[in-house]
Amino acid sequence: MRVQDIIEGKKEWRAHLQRVKALPQDYQIVYNEIQKYLFKVGPVELTDGTALLSGIIDLFEEGAVLRKGVLEVTGSDVAAFCDDLIKDSKTHADVYQESVDQEVNKAMKKVTDKTK
Repeated sequence: MRVQDIIEGKKEWRAHLQRVKALPQDYQIVYNEIQKYLFKVGPVELTDGTALLSGIIDLFEEGAVLRKGVLEVTGSDVAAFCDDLIKDSKTHADVYQESVDQEVNKAMKKVTDKTK
């Protein structure tokens, strides 16, 4: 990664945080919980920039302009809202599971080859 990429990433993140701070307080609270949830669940695309999180802010900004409460936008089950957002995304758990499967398959192949 180049230094320029790191600087651009930091600028992008700061601009992102400014958008969050401009949201009404109820939206900020729910956004922060969504962000924590997504960082724990670990969709791989979160490490590729702020596209997913920015999309949530876009949705929240639109809801705020329409004077909707944040739970009118997300529904009362915020975790289910998050799960729906990432249902087709690869997660770090998926990547780990794949690596475990590959390692087991390699080890089993070695054992099988030795017994032949």
